[in-house]
Amino acid sequence: MRLRRLVARGFRNLADLDREAPSPGLVLLGANAQGKTNLLEAIYYPVLFRSFRGAADGQVVGGAPGFSVEVHIGGGPAGTVAASYSGRKKRVTIDGEEMDRLADSVGQWLAVTFLPADVGLASGPAVERRQYLDRVLSLSDRRYLRALISYRGALAQRNSALRQGRVEVAQAFNGALAAAGAGLVRWRLDWVASAAEQFAAELEILGEQGKARLQYRGRLELADTAGWEAVLAEALPEDRARSTTTAGPHRDDLLLEVNGRRLRDYGSTGQHRSAAIALKLIEITSLTRARGTEPALLLDDVFAELDGERQRRLAARLLESGDRQVFITSPRRDELPANLDLPVWVVESGKVRS
Repeated sequence: MRLRRLVARGFRNLADLDREAPSPGLVLLGANAQGKTNLLEAIYYPVLFRSFRGAADGQVVGGAPGFSVEVHIGGGPAGTVAASYSGRKKRVTIDGEEMDRLADSVGQWLAVTFLPADVGLASGPAVERRQYLDRVLSLSDRRYLRALISYRGALAQRNSALRQGRVEVAQAFNGALAAAGAGLVRWRLDWVASAAEQFAAELEILGEQGKARLQYRGRLELADTAGWEAVLAEALPEDRARSTTTAGPHRDDLLLEVNGRRLRDYGSTGQHRSAAIALKLIEITSLTRARGTEPALLLDDVFAELDGERQRRLAARLLESGDRQVFITSPRRDELPANLDLPVWVVESGKVRS
């Protein structure tokens, strides 16, 4: 899947633009705070129709009353995906047709990002790895997304009842939790089983030493709806004490290890970065297998804090697929590996030039 043309208006500090994107991708050069990451953000916005920084739509608006982003795509199910926001209203169109439900629009355009903050996939709390799993699996299979929406709805209702001390009402949502949650756990376990070997291989390619392991950490019996009754009953005293549901896939984690030691606790900065990059490359593999087309790769200052050898290995790995479109930001060209050969756009004060 390739971005052929990007149209953006009123998006953060970017000057209104309408540009065709080169087939292999781009290097985006510019000093800090000039708009490089904002440009990546605009490219990614029509994937999930939200900022990859977690910002609310109102925070993305530049000087105009609202913003709009439109991507023209090659190799995907749709030719054009567009989103606009004005005030509190968001409008999404696929090939010119307005979509009623956002969930039906997600994933028409596919891209994978790597931001400096994504090092938290290896070094940060479990919620970051759960969000990663949910994003990968939702974009891979819309059934996962529907189950996730159902699970979160039931979980919100159950937690609300627990906060009010209405335990019997809370337990009435156990069946809905089990029906949706068992599927989430099964999908996650299947994904980990398919991704574990690649995780180890990617770390080796990136120059990391030691045996790497990727494992799912959670109550495995919850992969079967029949296992939920006993688990929720066991957790009920703690649920009541904490006024929240303490068992379920919303509490689970991915375990990342090298030589039997958790990277979160014992990994170096370089290992954290390599592990996060490995997870992003696995995300590309997962989406390619599930969707039959390779997503674009958006990398924000990805070579920072990597030594020369790791830079060389990473550049070779990123560009080894002739089908992959890659967008990379960097403050200066001399900070990029010599073996990275992509067209260059320069971003200065929100304006883009070739």
